[in-house]
Amino acid sequence: MKILYTAQVTATGGRSGCVASDDGLLEVDLALPAALGGKGGATNPEQLFAAGYAACFGNAVIHVTRNTHKIADNDVTVVGTVSMSPNAEGGFVLSVALDVAIAGVDQDTAEKIVAQAHEVCPYSNAVRGNVDVDLKVRAEA
Repeated sequence: MKILYTAQVTATGGRSGCVASDDGLLEVDLALPAALGGKGGATNPEQLFAAGYAACFGNAVIHVTRNTHKIADNDVTVVGTVSMSPNAEGGFVLSVALDVAIAGVDQDTAEKIVAQAHEVCPYSNAVRGNVDVDLKVRAEA
């Protein structure tokens, strides 16, 4: 398979450390969220995952509509929510909710576009069958 792009990020110190990309464009401190008993005050892996998935999914919406609808980049808004829950084995699992709003189309069209985007989005393909993903769709005609 031909690789189109590779991102590399180094994490040091786990949830209370930092992450930095090899190109220097990303350098972020991390903190365990207060809801999990940490001090908070910095981002965490779940927020980073939600941001990446929301942005990528929004681009997937734009991608699948390039030849069929006149949707501008700012006509698509995706709110990504990542939740962590305990599993039966003593570990943890993630679940994702994506609330997708598309301007300029009716509800039926928006739902079809989101279904197509879910098939091509790299994040959706990466988690399919392993992470529950709840898609909510709103047309803003």
